[in-house]
Amino acid sequence: MSDRLINWFRYASPQTFYPLTGKLIPWFWAFAAIFAVAGLTIGFLLAPTDAQQGEGYRIIFLHVPASWLSMFIYLVMAFWAATGLAFNTRLSGMMASALAPTGALFAFLSLWTGALWGKPMWGAWWVWDARLTSELILLFLYIGFIALQAAIDDPRRADKAGAILALVGVVNVPIIYFSVKWWNTLHQGASVSLTRAPSMAAMMLWGMVLCALACWMYSIAVALMRVRTIMLERERHTDWVRALLAEKE
Repeated sequence: MSDRLINWFRYASPQTFYPLTGKLIPWFWAFAAIFAVAGLTIGFLLAPTDAQQGEGYRIIFLHVPASWLSMFIYLVMAFWAATGLAFNTRLSGMMASALAPTGALFAFLSLWTGALWGKPMWGAWWVWDARLTSELILLFLYIGFIALQAAIDDPRRADKAGAILALVGVVNVPIIYFSVKWWNTLHQGASVSLTRAPSMAAMMLWGMVLCALACWMYSIAVALMRVRTIMLERERHTDWVRALLAEKE
């Protein structure tokens, strides 16, 4: 058991994590493509028309996965940030930095697709609904994290400052999730729950889950590609990066 733990801890070093990511990235891209094709085919071609919302409901196959990932990525980013603070590991800060732009992208897509959905359903592009407002705050937290790190020249100090912001912002994630239960909002409640049967047709559910998996695989692939770039930039003065660059030349 101890030998296995030691093997896993090896990958906490950028030098050993870098080649591992190179092997994993093509697989995550492949899974992202497979899940995306399957999910979008089911969602836009095979899933039945909604009795109340008509064809307009199909935006959920983009909106819901984007919303899920915007919250989940923030939690993962905060986890890496906390790990970096607790154990002072270089890779943890790099992973948090690599995840932030992708999380911001999904938060933006959540708001944008929500506006496209809200206009025909609510008659307005935007309302100061509790869930929409807290999701907007999440986007600002991502942008603030990225801006704060960019404003500090020393990467280790930037990681610590960003980690504090990320951990403070975690409180916003449960607010987003439970906002429709805590306040009287226009936003509809969750159609999928771990404690009760889904309130949608099975074909709709499969389409949404597959699209969410596609977004998840995409997020991992992009984050790993970005962290490889960050590792080369921050570790450029180390022997292993010099050797790697020499091999490529």
